[in-house]
Amino acid sequence: MNAQTIQCPRCKREVGETSFNQPDLTQCPSCGASLQVQVFPALFRRFAPGTDGELLMVEGESSCFYHPKKKAEVPCDACGRFMCGLCDCQVKGQHLCPACLESGHRKKTIQGMEDMRMLHRRQAFVLALIPFLITGIAAIYMAIRYRKEPGSLVSPMHWAVPASLILGSLQILGYLLLIVLIVKS
Repeated sequence: MNAQTIQCPRCKREVGETSFNQPDLTQCPSCGASLQVQVFPALFRRFAPGTDGELLMVEGESSCFYHPKKKAEVPCDACGRFMCGLCDCQVKGQHLCPACLESGHRKKTIQGMEDMRMLHRRQAFVLALIPFLITGIAAIYMAIRYRKEPGSLVSPMHWAVPASLILGSLQILGYLLLIVLIVKS
């Protein structure tokens, strides 16, 4: 199976490109199963093959810090060590060796490399659902404070900010009404 082939989950036969990204269900040409095939454009993109590094042929030529028998191709932009094509990790236009990539990931010094994201919208919505006075105030604060922060990559939950504001306001109004009724009686 090449990178551009999609199989039917039932009969394992190839599904044609005419079934890709259709708004309605399509039928498998072999078994007739109902399918909805969503394909990202990256499926059809060609990638340049990675290199495994050239062997060092000439005495005195620079070698890779990590693989002494391989020819150095580029220095690391962070530490300056020479690297072969196998060790060269390109991140946002920088050439980094594996150690600097790991160190930058651990210390969070490499811009644009994230593996975790706080989901403030979701937190504000959960706070708005919990029926305590302080959580209503906290939900409104978080919804306003973090409304422009990036959301989840999978499920952005754009509706959570207005829902948090409405539910938090209703909580506060409910508690204020309760306090007024208690004071009057």
